[in-house]
Amino acid sequence: MHAGASAMQTHVQAFFDPTTWTVSYVVVDLATRHAAIIDPVLDFNVKSGRTTTQSADRIIGYVLSEQLTVDWILETHAHADHLSSARYLQQTLGGKIAIGENIRQVQAVFKKLFNLERNFLPDGSQFDHLFVDGETFRIGETVVTALLVPGHTPADMAYVLDGAVFVGDTLFMPDVGSARADFPGGDAHTLYQSMKRILSLPANTRMYVCHDYPPKGRETRWETTVAEQRAHNIHVRDGISEDEFVAMRKARDATLEVPALIIPSIQINVRAGQMPPPEDDGVSYLKVPLNVLGSA
Repeated sequence: MHAGASAMQTHVQAFFDPTTWTVSYVVVDLATRHAAIIDPVLDFNVKSGRTTTQSADRIIGYVLSEQLTVDWILETHAHADHLSSARYLQQTLGGKIAIGENIRQVQAVFKKLFNLERNFLPDGSQFDHLFVDGETFRIGETVVTALLVPGHTPADMAYVLDGAVFVGDTLFMPDVGSARADFPGGDAHTLYQSMKRILSLPANTRMYVCHDYPPKGRETRWETTVAEQRAHNIHVRDGISEDEFVAMRKARDATLEVPALIIPSIQINVRAGQMPPPEDDGVSYLKVPLNVLGSA
């Protein structure tokens, strides 16, 4: 590594899943070859109810070929648009599965909504570690800070390291804007404050988003900067007030459908990627609450 303040300690490898428009990342500490995996995807066929592991196996292949040691498998939140492969990856690669401590609030909401089994405790114990706001940890020798950025859900976290921030669903690319705030526990005012917290990072901070839904004619992208977001984000650029944002967000959210995979994904993701406990026939089942989600 070259000397100087601009030398980077880490390498970021992105993995894009075109089915769910999700970007997963492997962050490598170059000095030690230790790594973290962020927001990994478990493939799910909603028609058949089958899970497969092509997306996760691409990450495994990369980790093994680069001879990396996985320290962490990090979730930015309990996703409603894809299933997590955290548990599957851990079984092969090791590492601690971690998420923000407010996952407990999300678990409590969805335990009630899905009437989950009595033994499912909304205490975060399904994860190996729960981050508190501002907590620091390491990937090899690289120091990471976990920031609580609620609003999309109560449990959203951003991870700041080596001149970069991984923002999950809180912010999208500048021409896409911001996350919805109408999920249980979501709040547009809180989301605005969280986005402003992220946008108060140094202007040259590299920003990695978890999804991209590109406008027609633009290829998929997932890296931008704080400066680009402050200048050009269609929802939260400099000069847009909190009240303006909240009015836009509420109007926009009222037009959005329930995410296609929210029912299967939440039931897996609040368990840190674990399947529901098998029933007496040895098969795991997902529940579909009738006439509860969405509107007529």
